Amino acid sequence: MSSRANMRPEVTGFHDARTSSVQYVVTDPASRQCAIIDPVLDYDEKSGSTATRSADAILEHVQAHGLKVAWILDTHPHADHFSAAGYLKGMTGAPTAIGGRVVEVQRLWQEIYDLPDSFRTDGSQWDRLFEDGDRFPIGDLDVRVMHSPGHTLCSVTYVVADAAFIHDTLFMPDSGTARTDFPGGDAAQLWQSIQTILALPADTRLFTGHDYEPGGRPLAFQSSIEEQKRGNAHLQMCDEVAFVDMRAARDRMLPMPRLILHALQVNICGGRLPERDEKGRRFLRIPLDALGTPPWA
Repeated sequence: MSSRANMRPEVTGFHDARTSSVQYVVTDPASRQCAIIDPVLDYDEKSGSTATRSADAILEHVQAHGLKVAWILDTHPHADHFSAAGYLKGMTGAPTAIGGRVVEVQRLWQEIYDLPDSFRTDGSQWDRLFEDGDRFPIGDLDVRVMHSPGHTLCSVTYVVADAAFIHDTLFMPDSGTARTDFPGGDAAQLWQSIQTILALPADTRLFTGHDYEPGGRPLAFQSSIEEQKRGNAHLQMCDEVAFVDMRAARDRMLPMPRLILHALQVNICGGRLPERDEKGRRFLRIPLDALGTPPWA
């Protein structure tokens, strides 16, 4: 059986500057099969325009490097961008997947959006729903799924040999950790999820879902277990109680992401845009005063 070192996946990150999101292509170097993780469907809230530039750049990379897409994966339903999973499935035929507790997120947001009873809250918008400990292949690479709640109810981490895609649990060390004030978020659960991630083997490469380039530093989205333990801004001298208190105080000061009400109705549908009406138009549904009174920005 191949050693861990010999099964090191190739990882390519694609940064979407509009949303500070990082999309990934993770590739098995032997079979040239790959998975696309957290792809972005471009959306301009000022004009209501959608585009596929970000997803098409990923497809160009796939074609240029002779790759075959085996999976299209989301780590959670994103609050700051539309998922391009539906578009990429149509372009590649690859199956889509997300964490199984997305059904609870669907039920939460069905109520917030007052969606009709015909809206399916069974996760059937994806081809597979993963539970904690599930495994699946990308070519010859073995992938393990870790349930990592806290930022959302259904967040998962994908561990691919020595690479872990940790979504919005940990950012780069100078940016700390994810907020937990979205519907279904929980700071104590996030603390436990972070401890599980930091218990991975010491040589694990950690790939985060966003980078905000604080202080104007260059883009960065890969860190190590040791770098996070030693330098994460929100974990220093923290126990669980202190962390939960810190997150609660910090989250009270954060405005909601500008696209949260736009994005969730798309992302709880597997990245599918609303159906067209009889005139060929699509409409988003924006509930007013549904998220309390967070700070404005």
